[in-house]
Amino acid sequence: MSGVQQEDEPGRARSVAIIMDGNGRWAAARGLSVAEGHREGARALRRTVEAAMDVGIESLAVYAFSTENWARPADEVESLLDLLDETIERELPDLAKQGVRTRFFGRRDRIPEPSREKMEELERETAGNKRLQLWIAFDYGSRSELVQAIRSLLADGVAPEDVSEESLARRFYAPELPDPDVVIRTSGEQRLSNFLLWQSAYSELVFTDTLWPDFGADALEAALAEYAGRARRYGAR
Repeated sequence: MSGVQQEDEPGRARSVAIIMDGNGRWAAARGLSVAEGHREGARALRRTVEAAMDVGIESLAVYAFSTENWARPADEVESLLDLLDETIERELPDLAKQGVRTRFFGRRDRIPEPSREKMEELERETAGNKRLQLWIAFDYGSRSELVQAIRSLLADGVAPEDVSEESLARRFYAPELPDPDVVIRTSGEQRLSNFLLWQSAYSELVFTDTLWPDFGADALEAALAEYAGRARRYGAR
């Protein structure tokens, strides 16, 4: 799916990626625990997915847990893993009934087996849904993805002259994930934080001060409106 594309029809984003940031600051401002901030962030994910369907987005990729997040305090990591299970059991089934297909991408070898089983079960159950493709990046890092893809090329004995953008991208965690038209980051930070570095080569970037737990339909529509006012030329004039 990756590589240089032709200029898109202006105004409409079909594929969106979101770096969901600000749960901790949202919780701290309210005197709540970080775990409560993450839990409110899970609710924001549900309403944002529903808003994405309402405006005709076809693919939504969200950054839930990075490879670097393992370095956070052990109790916070544990709460995030617990929240993964809660989200799969409480939030995502209702979205599935609305036609959402959910897929997870990233490393799975470090995720507890019960959680992996829940992830795989949800992927199987929603495989036929077509209204919106929801991609959840969990234990994901773009540099790690590139390294494992290169290792796969070497293991497969691909000759140097046969290496191409397409052959590399086919070995990514989610080769069917479309390149995002726009990457949105919440909370006012202005960086990609190792998220979809290859896939976002020609994406528009939109940064909003809204903390993720406060994100929803209005914030999504504002970000899409900003995107709609830009021209994507992919290096051309």
